[in-house]
Amino acid sequence: MSGIEGSPALAEHDTEQMAMALYQARRRRVPIAPFTDARPTLDAVGGYAVQRRLTDLLVSDGERVIGYKAGLTSAAMQEMFGVDAPDYGPVFASTVRPDGTRVARDDFISPKVEAEIVFRLASPLAGPGVTVEQARAAIGEVVAGLEVVDSRITDWRIRLGDTIADLASNGAAVLGRPIRARPDLDYRLVRMAFRRNGELVASGRGSDALGDPVAVVALLANLLGENGVTLEAGQLIMTGALHAAVPLRPGDTYTAEFDHLGAVSLHVAHE
Repeated sequence: MSGIEGSPALAEHDTEQMAMALYQARRRRVPIAPFTDARPTLDAVGGYAVQRRLTDLLVSDGERVIGYKAGLTSAAMQEMFGVDAPDYGPVFASTVRPDGTRVARDDFISPKVEAEIVFRLASPLAGPGVTVEQARAAIGEVVAGLEVVDSRITDWRIRLGDTIADLASNGAAVLGRPIRARPDLDYRLVRMAFRRNGELVASGRGSDALGDPVAVVALLANLLGENGVTLEAGQLIMTGALHAAVPLRPGDTYTAEFDHLGAVSLHVAHE
């Protein structure tokens, strides 16, 4: 995920300017033009530099990082947004909601909802060099999850550098009841049915997340480890959508039912 080989590094003032533009877009709920319109060479490296600065700004406002999310881990999501690699970003405490929560469409800019498998770590993982087996051993709980993804980029006209800078298009996370991790359960085979107002609109299985959601945990540990960041015990790891994201509509109820993990739902308030 090093981006475009040989692409120029962002100057510090450019990083600051982009981070502040996203910071204001989040506060005002007004989208901005893609950075890659003016700077088509913005790659993953530059995107993560902006992401780190934006995260610092939000933490200074009182946000707290309680885990990490992987995005664009399924072929369906990569095809949907025209990118060819996964990304990651922080999960903030303020964005996590309980099962059955009610959200307002106007809390976001252009929200979509997706279902995914979420893990909670029982022990830390420090990359690089973390294996899938080590990642599996570190998982303490598994949770059925819904993620509301949102973009501060106009009309979701994102390239990889844009969505990385925008905290991997994070919005909110809705979590079901935690289940103790089972060493005998192959999470690649966990099936999921996604319904809107009771009607099946998508389905998937764990293997749709980079072939194995546990491998996503190892990937995150290794990518973050390259920057000296350790995944800590107790942190949430969101492993990515198992299907193409669905627009969040006022008045609708969205439910994901997982084998072994149970179900999780969110309701959208009427306008």
